[in-house]
Order: sequence, then structure tokens, then C-alpha cells
Amino acid sequence: MSDPDFTHDAPQSDTLNDFTPEPSEVRRVLVLISGSGSNLQALIDAQSHDELGGEIVAVVSNVADAHGLVRARDAGIDAVALPHREYDSREAYDGALIKVIDRHQPDLIVLAGFMRILTPRFVQRYLGRMLNIHPSLLPAYQGLNTHAKALADGIAEHGCSVHFVTEELDSGPVVIQAAVDIVEGETEDSLQQKVHSREHLIYPIAVKWFLEGRLRLEGDGATLDGTRLPPQGLRLSHADAAEELDEELDEE
Repeated sequence: MSDPDFTHDAPQSDTLNDFTPEPSEVRRVLVLISGSGSNLQALIDAQSHDELGGEIVAVVSNVADAHGLVRARDAGIDAVALPHREYDSREAYDGALIKVIDRHQPDLIVLAGFMRILTPRFVQRYLGRMLNIHPSLLPAYQGLNTHAKALADGIAEHGCSVHFVTEELDSGPVVIQAAVDIVEGETEDSLQQKVHSREHLIYPIAVKWFLEGRLRLEGDGATLDGTRLPPQGLRLSHADAAEELDEELDEE
């Protein structure tokens, strides 16, 4: 997948498309999930087409029967169930999770629907090496029930964001966003479906940028190819996302 066109405040540069990573050993990715793992599947699919920039070496879930673990096993990826209910505190669970993660020595940890609030100890251990995807155009609608909140507020545009994980929930520097127009008659289910499709589009792109060494967390911001990204990261418009996804544009 080639990089789509983005709207952002940083200077345009051919390096976005012409960058050639230096040859190196395969970069390692570990994915944390709690549920069905649709974003995990998008990453697996990108890897199968040599579009991820690395290899998913393990998938860990805090829910033992999460369908995402089945997706991992079907793809030949180490699938680890680490149920949080077996631990008496958040700190104890995160300590066990750290041991599992470090055993796999990942270069990047990807949160793909991992429904846990992480302890400061955990975040600081992997700071700069963790990405999350959130179903809103951050900083709008942090936390849960983002689609319902967007519809209740009557806003015209919603979307999703990939961001670095920091100690403050859903507040790390944004890397990339994809917007979706909210049309007349939109329901929570229809909006969720369109946002999901955009998540599956942009998450593999962000992961690849990181694994190629292009994307970094520097101080309180994110940089791509050495250029500091604006607060909203790189923004993929509704029209451009729809074109990438072969969606109909005449939805009104």
C-alpha cells in the first residue's frame, strides 16, 4: 500500500514516498488485544503482503477466549492468554505482562483494542515504543463510547487516530488520523463500521513508519522523517480515505 495523500501543516517532502530504509534485521512487533482483533487482522494482512515493515512475533490478550488469539494462531503467531482476573492488582498484572513482553523482545508494542488502563511503570518501560489506535479524531472524545458521543453532539466529522501511548489516557502525540463524514440517518453501527475500515487502513501505515525508523516520539511530540508532526498528525480526509477503501462518496 502506498502512502495516501495527507493534509498537515508540515512541509511537503518527497521523502514521504521515496524513503528507503536501511537494510537491517527483521523488526519485531508484539500486539496486545482484548477482543475480536480486527485491527490485528489488518496488521497480519499487511505483513502477509510485505507491507508491515516487520514481523508480528506474539499476540497477548487479557481475555482468554478473545477471538484475536484465534486469528494469531491461524497466522502461525505465538498467541498468549494472560487473563487479568487472575491478578489481584493492576500493578501485579502489568508486572506479569512485562515478563511476557520482554521474553519476545519486541521493537514495537501495538495496542489493538486492548481494554486496559496501563500503569505508569508499564508506560515508562516502553515509552516511545507503543502505539494505540483510538476511534475518534483526538483530542476529541477520549475514553469510551466515542461514536455515541459524536452522534449525540451532532458533529459533521468523526474518525480515528493512531497515537503514541503516554501515561495520560488517549493523550499521547498523534501520528495519523483518518476522517469520516457523518451523514443524515447515520447510526452508531454504521458509523462504527466506517471508522473501523479507516482504522484498518491507517494502523499498518503507522506501524510500518515506526519499524522503518521514520516515526519517532521526541519529547512531547511525534516526528516523521525528522519533521515534527502537527497536533493532529497527518490527516487523511474523508474523500481520500473513501477512495483508498473504494467507498461510495455520494452517501447523502
